Amino acid sequence: MRSAISTRRQKLITHLLVQCVIVSCLYHYAAAAGVDSTADFTKFDDRPLEQDLVLPDWFKLSFLELQADLADAKAAGKWGVLLYFGSKDCPYCSIHLQKNWGDRGIVTYTRNHFDVVAIDVKGDRAVTDHNGVAYASEKDFAAKLRTNFTPSFLFVDVHGNVPLRLTGYHPPYQFRAVLEFIADNHYLYEPLRAYMARGETVSGLEESELNDNDIFRAPPYVLSRQKNPAKTPLAVIFEQPTCHSCDVLHAGPLKHKEIAGKFKQMAVVQLDRKANTPVVTPEGKKLTAQQWSDELGLYYSPTIIFFDERGKEILRVDSVIGFYRLNSVLDYILSKAYLEYETFQLWRFKNRR
Repeated sequence: MRSAISTRRQKLITHLLVQCVIVSCLYHYAAAAGVDSTADFTKFDDRPLEQDLVLPDWFKLSFLELQADLADAKAAGKWGVLLYFGSKDCPYCSIHLQKNWGDRGIVTYTRNHFDVVAIDVKGDRAVTDHNGVAYASEKDFAAKLRTNFTPSFLFVDVHGNVPLRLTGYHPPYQFRAVLEFIADNHYLYEPLRAYMARGETVSGLEESELNDNDIFRAPPYVLSRQKNPAKTPLAVIFEQPTCHSCDVLHAGPLKHKEIAGKFKQMAVVQLDRKANTPVVTPEGKKLTAQQWSDELGLYYSPTIIFFDERGKEILRVDSVIGFYRLNSVLDYILSKAYLEYETFQLWRFKNRR
């Protein structure tokens, strides 16, 4: 018995050491090579594209019968299928195709482990999903999965299990780390937030202060709303020190008067997602910021979560976001359009945003 326990323990230790090496290398590569493509996002024009995107020719030619696609992936010895949810006018999709699937190493790794199947969130092709459920169109399928932002990614293994959804644009080193987290089965041992956190702790960067902004409310953070509904929505922005993407958010979208003015129409709280700051959550739980962040499964900084007047989560933004998208999200929240439209994406289509 001791021998069996020792063997399992050794396997776990080896697994963790391998992960540390992998994620450490990825983050050091990011710092050395300057591949963090959020660097230019303060000037990123994220309005809809005027010219339609063309998808890579190595994507799988699929009839959108996903059980058949999974069978093909299994026969080829791959982990499974990676569903790419995009649209032809999506600037974030364009950046992803340029920066991530424009990188030869990332393309090779993706193709070795996954068959990529494209879903057009505005498309009219019929879809039969990995569970055998039929949908009249791609847009119906995307809406059912509550696909708020493009690009989004759904990882489906050859048995039809879905261990992860990834939303929005992530820079190359993060996207490559997510691919390895899935393809090497690290998700069987730990959540994505813990896997990614190791890369942050070995990055060698010095700690800094959180960015300040006059839209943030001061502590104490008593955010409970269920017993006594508030009059305005709540936005909680989870950040952390030494966070380039957080700096980009503050130097870019949050510097616009229009964005700041809309945030001032709601309650806005900034939390260090790794701190022991006491918080009473919208549900009335007494937690630290780190405990709440872990409970929410957050892995990306900054993450913005919007709650309604009664403390129900409306929407979260956990990827790079520019002025146009954030401005539209704020309109969606402040107009209460979420009461009529199940997803931000559906509202955007109907209103041509």
